Amino acid sequence: MADLQWDEVKNFFDPHLMGTLPDVSVASTSAEDWQAVFDMVRSEGWAWEYSEGDIARRLPSGAEFLSRPADAEIAQLRVWPTPDVLVIFRPWSATEIDFDVDLRQLQGQAGVDTLCGFLCAVGRRLGKPVLMSAEGGSPPPVLGFDPAADRVVLLADPEFT
Repeated sequence: MADLQWDEVKNFFDPHLMGTLPDVSVASTSAEDWQAVFDMVRSEGWAWEYSEGDIARRLPSGAEFLSRPADAEIAQLRVWPTPDVLVIFRPWSATEIDFDVDLRQLQGQAGVDTLCGFLCAVGRRLGKPVLMSAEGGSPPPVLGFDPAADRVVLLADPEFT
């Protein structure tokens, strides 16, 4: 059974309400946590591409990823947990792992299941909450992986407008 059902969470997947690219994050992280995410991406067999600016490069270590100069080209790790769903990680901070998902790619129960599976994979690997908030907004988060419950849970009323 899925963690969440489409009918109860569809507002959280509405690009007009949440923004196309809601903010997803893991707080209180380190270079070792970034490395764990990189290792997970490789071990799960997901398609991925790392780039700096417009140039594809080898995936660096978590420490290298975070120690790039402030004026360096923007780095990003693009991951496809399924062929039609893209997740983009960017190294804004060692202390927080931030990534984007495109809600237009996550419609219906299949989209909910894909997102829940991905949040669970990241959360379980790190042993930390993974929280999703509206794009550009500040907390409170609307849903997220809860390590104590070992599943994705609702954190806000899905009937908000």
